[in-house]
Amino acid sequence: MSEQPASAPPSFLSSVMLTGANVILEPLSALHIPELAEAVRDGELWNTWYTRIPAPSDMARDVEARLAQHEAGSAVPWAIRRTDTGAVCGMTTYLNIRAEHRRLEIGSTWLAASAQRTQINTEAKLLLLTRAFEDLDCIAVEFRTHWHNHQSRAAIARLGAKQDGVLRNHDVWRDGTLRDTVVFSIINSEWPTVRLALTSRLDRA
Repeated sequence: MSEQPASAPPSFLSSVMLTGANVILEPLSALHIPELAEAVRDGELWNTWYTRIPAPSDMARDVEARLAQHEAGSAVPWAIRRTDTGAVCGMTTYLNIRAEHRRLEIGSTWLAASAQRTQINTEAKLLLLTRAFEDLDCIAVEFRTHWHNHQSRAAIARLGAKQDGVLRNHDVWRDGTLRDTVVFSIINSEWPTVRLALTSRLDRA
């Protein structure tokens, strides 16, 4: 009897629902636009100068752009739904997908102000990292943020990611200023320890 071929790994571009106790990551669709426009009003997030978060009036355009990137094979976007209220509270995305090198970036993430500094971000990142390392067999997952986004830098470090370096004058920002991009990563050998730390943090909360 011939041996069955090994199953192919899940596609890096597969859009799947990821479910935790506190958060559900739903494959992004145009149906999420009204809820996302409402969520971004919580904290008026689009006014933060060192981020690129869409205003309510720009939400449809932003969602359409993310869906086009998914169609083009360069990103996988999700809407973030909290389980306690059932409300959509943000978005997140797999970016810079390099399946042949088994690596990707988690980014373009934003959360409504009331969802920040809660279990939501921790569990969302745990779900995304688990899929990346355990389903997609990634060897590295990257995070990038603005040098001046100290809240984001601290949150990424709390995940267990290590800073790789700073890309100087990496982007021309919307107001013409230059962004220095801080690059962090988690590699596959670090994943078991990172997973344990994130799981323990959720258990203690």
